[in-house]
Amino acid sequence: MSRILLAEDDDSLRGFLARALERAGHQVTACADGEEAVTFLDEQWDLLLTDIVMPGLDGIEVARRAAAKHPGLRIMFITGFAAVALAAGDKAPAGAKVLSKPIHLREIVTEVERMIAA
Repeated sequence: MSRILLAEDDDSLRGFLARALERAGHQVTACADGEEAVTFLDEQWDLLLTDIVMPGLDGIEVARRAAAKHPGLRIMFITGFAAVALAAGDKAPAGAKVLSKPIHLREIVTEVERMIAA
């Protein structure tokens, strides 16, 4: 079972993502924002799944902090802003994947499993 740290400020999307990933056999810790997510960075994770645009700490900063603590951590961003998605590639830790919203839950689960297996 893989451990996923999820940071998403949209309450309903966070709930849907957490449930879909848990049904797929993953252990998920869901956080409402970047500040909450960084409080869990001392733990071991297989994947960080984070929205990019969030109040306070954005997903890019959460990913940078996570990658500094856990080199090689798999990181996946989700965002509803195309321009942010394009810019994220320049600012994000190496190897991070960016998915644009709207995205089907099944597609996210598939991409998560693909990244964890890699």
